[in-house]
Amino acid sequence: MNQSFYGLLLFVFLLIPPVASFMESIMIIHMHMQMPMLVISGFLMAQFILKLFQRFFEKWNSNGVPGILLFVIIMVYWMLPRTMDEALTVPAVEVFKFISLPFLAGVPLRDSWKKLSSKGKTTIIILFTLLFIGVGALYIWSPVQLCNNYLVMEQLTLGWGFMTTAICMIIYLVYTYFVDPSEYV
Repeated sequence: MNQSFYGLLLFVFLLIPPVASFMESIMIIHMHMQMPMLVISGFLMAQFILKLFQRFFEKWNSNGVPGILLFVIIMVYWMLPRTMDEALTVPAVEVFKFISLPFLAGVPLRDSWKKLSSKGKTTIIILFTLLFIGVGALYIWSPVQLCNNYLVMEQLTLGWGFMTTAICMIIYLVYTYFVDPSEYV
């Protein structure tokens, strides 16, 4: 229950207008800090939500695949340049961001991750690695400005942020390939 309180506290903190405005004013902070922190807040609050709606999640997400699919769809949606722009200019889209990332991405991730097999988890990590490489390449090598609310230099910074994250994920995948975590339990 403590985790749920901290998740709610983080969510409320991210909702404070000066905090939200600051985080949205810099493109890489908007994408690589605010959005993941919203997912983390939902991930932490999920403990309470999963207990409250236990039968629903057992029936709807028994093997973890529907929940992880919803998580992937929401995350891919928020990686699109247009949705980042609209989150700054259309109030309804910003409200959707603050609802979808914690409750349609964070909660299903928490419920699904423990239900997936190790191959399923590895597949998701590989998928996001490839996605981050593709999106990073898009932001870096695009000949035009993709987001109207951010400078081209911020677009390049975000692209390199995606590439750096993808490299870290590749290092993790190589590590887990060569090291058996069950030996260290």
